[in-house]
Amino acid sequence: MKLIIGLGNPGKQYDYTRHNIGFECIDALSKKWDAPLNQMKFNGMYATVHRPEGKVILLKPLTYMNLSGESVRPLMDYFDIDIEDIIVIYDDLDLETGKLRLRQKGSAGGHNGIKSLIHHLGTQEFNRIRVGISRPPAGMKVVDYVLAKFSKEDELAIEQAIEKTVSAVEASLSKKFLDVMSEYNGLQQK
Repeated sequence: MKLIIGLGNPGKQYDYTRHNIGFECIDALSKKWDAPLNQMKFNGMYATVHRPEGKVILLKPLTYMNLSGESVRPLMDYFDIDIEDIIVIYDDLDLETGKLRLRQKGSAGGHNGIKSLIHHLGTQEFNRIRVGISRPPAGMKVVDYVLAKFSKEDELAIEQAIEKTVSAVEASLSKKFLDVMSEYNGLQQK
């Protein structure tokens, strides 16, 4: 069983904001797979999907970003999901808007949702798809920037990033994440 986690904040006021790109990717997977997120458990909203490659859970933690691990850990324990079978999708200030970077481990890099996951999972070694949102313009606070909606100029890049993320998740269901990582990180160089 695989668990695909999109990080974000619950509430309409956070829809389509930079910090909620993980939620947007989960919504895109949910729509493509015709799998509405209509189940609630452990302060998360999720869907269980039966795919040819096996069972997959799509999860949006409803704990707010800084407490994401409080939803993910108990759900993993309940469904007996191994750490190597999760993928976390989240925003990254250090990547250009729309760029993806797949990793198998790493620090939180200042991302509070990832800090919470590392704390609750007890490891930095879990699969992740980082979606670039770029840095805020000079003089703008990071918190104001990540909680703002994408600019019109960024919309196309973000739509394409969501499509690539969906494709990478689907590829990871039948291939090793390391192979998917090589393929998708290589695409970023072209």
